[in-house]
Amino acid sequence: MSKKYQSLARDIVKELGGKENITEAYHCQTRLRFKLVDETKVDVAGLEALDGVTKYIFNAGVHQVVIGTHVKDVFEEVEKNVDVSASGEASGEKKGIMTTIIEFVAGTFQPVIPALSGAGMVKAVLALLMVFEVISADSQTYYLLNMFADGVFYFLPMILAFTVAQKLRCNPILAVSVAAIMLHPNWGALVTAGDPVHFFDIIPFTLATYTGSVIPILLVIFAQSYVEKFLNRVIPKSVELVFVPMLTFLVMGTLALAVLGPIGTVLGGYLATFFTFLSVNASWVPAVLIGGFLPIMVMFGLHNGVAPLGVMQMAELGYDSIFGPGCVCSNIAQATASAVVAFRTKDKKLKQLATSGSITAYMGITEPTLYGVNLPKKYPLVAAMIGGGAGGLFAGLTNTHRFATGSSGVPAILLYIGDNTMRFFWNIVIALIISMVVSGVLTYLLSFKFEKEDIPEIKELILEDTRVISPMKGKIIPLSEVHDEAFASEALGKGFAIEPVEGQVVAPFDGTIAAIFPTKHAIGLVSNTGVEILIHVGLNTVELNGQYFDVLVNAGDTVKKGQPLLDVDLASIQAAGYETQVPVVVTNSPQYSSIETIAQGSTDCQEDILAVKV
Repeated sequence: MSKKYQSLARDIVKELGGKENITEAYHCQTRLRFKLVDETKVDVAGLEALDGVTKYIFNAGVHQVVIGTHVKDVFEEVEKNVDVSASGEASGEKKGIMTTIIEFVAGTFQPVIPALSGAGMVKAVLALLMVFEVISADSQTYYLLNMFADGVFYFLPMILAFTVAQKLRCNPILAVSVAAIMLHPNWGALVTAGDPVHFFDIIPFTLATYTGSVIPILLVIFAQSYVEKFLNRVIPKSVELVFVPMLTFLVMGTLALAVLGPIGTVLGGYLATFFTFLSVNASWVPAVLIGGFLPIMVMFGLHNGVAPLGVMQMAELGYDSIFGPGCVCSNIAQATASAVVAFRTKDKKLKQLATSGSITAYMGITEPTLYGVNLPKKYPLVAAMIGGGAGGLFAGLTNTHRFATGSSGVPAILLYIGDNTMRFFWNIVIALIISMVVSGVLTYLLSFKFEKEDIPEIKELILEDTRVISPMKGKIIPLSEVHDEAFASEALGKGFAIEPVEGQVVAPFDGTIAAIFPTKHAIGLVSNTGVEILIHVGLNTVELNGQYFDVLVNAGDTVKKGQPLLDVDLASIQAAGYETQVPVVVTNSPQYSSIETIAQGSTDCQEDILAVKV
């Protein structure tokens, strides 16, 4: 959708002094906002001459490029031309610790999704070749295909080290090098040997392998970002090229192998003990817990401590009822949840990601859809966990088990044929159907709440003459008196402004809520007669991040003239140092022959203020 703005985005970045001059980029309802290293590099005349830029404004240290209501599409292309971790839409919500952690993990994985998806599809092809007996498990082709797919997962800590370092603004090459220490074959040999390891005969290193792990490297690079910044601050510039990397390797290598890296392994060891106890005393419980909580276990790398229990059980008893049944139920539940998201969302990028992710998940590889769709969206992850737990419950109660290890996707159902009976095969099929139905239905129902931003596009209307009332009580003033150049110059459209005396915003006509900006300070509406209105409460109030605003409606809602839309704490906004002038502009002004303010002075939201004529 935003491709037509590629050239505009490149030109904007160029006129701002290039991507190296941009430290922060985000957008509000109508304009791009930037923070720069060197303000003298901005070519104001060049910016305002660009076809697509209405105006350039510099205010309170923020460089504003006025675009219009399609600013989000332009920003999508701007993002591709800047390299700053702060890029993004100004958030309107205060985030809790868990939300911040989830968004950090999911954001770290976003650049890795294509590699995970590709590896997952290779695994899927391998599973199908095995099921249809095209190749055997002892063939060189199987060995090589497995290597093609496992390379990404084996070296995942190194790949993640790079993306985490970029996000935390530390040196990505040093981060990858620290990850390489954790994956070095010599360390693997020490772990295999099993003899205690003490650094300088003092510091104990926990014997743990980190191939394919996630949480250990996140912790390590998080710590490295602070260590590296400290070293850069205290070491003289003349020798930092040598001493910063050297000390980083010594400090982080020690912390990684002695403290931070082993955390996931220690937790996994406790988890293994717990599941061993359950397998003896309540054999149906492991399938329920793994079916429900496997996504969380994968996030923290704890599944590596439980999966071997299934292999051990198979070696001893000839079957696995601990890990396999719950794992396949969880994977199928995640795949189904992702498929429903692909069906429900109107975001083309997300639809593509959810579709491909669900395919690989159905084949047993869930990382692409877990980190790319279900975890960021949250509600499909919850639905998948419930669905996986429900399927795992049935598998556990029926004592379902598999007779061989292999894929944990749809092809895995053939692994449940054994003991001269098809009973376990049909049990796992039923368990998977339960997982699919429960997760699919829950995801679909929850999507009506969490996919509200994906409202249908407003149908084209036949424009008619329209009267518009004031959305707030107060004094009507012309746009020219607004203390913001973009509004005062009518660059965003014609209209009027209000000096409000009460903090309630109401609908200025019968129509539909077209958009509510995340920071809640601006609302876009479309009348039943085609007039598009932007109500912008206060000036530069995007910086309040939603504080002092309480939205009473949702995007897509149908509203009546005078219906409350938003409650605003005007006193607190003023106390925070922001002006409370409220511009009300017709954003599709060029479609009308006349837009005239027909009332002046005080208004109580009862009389017509604006006459819009076709």
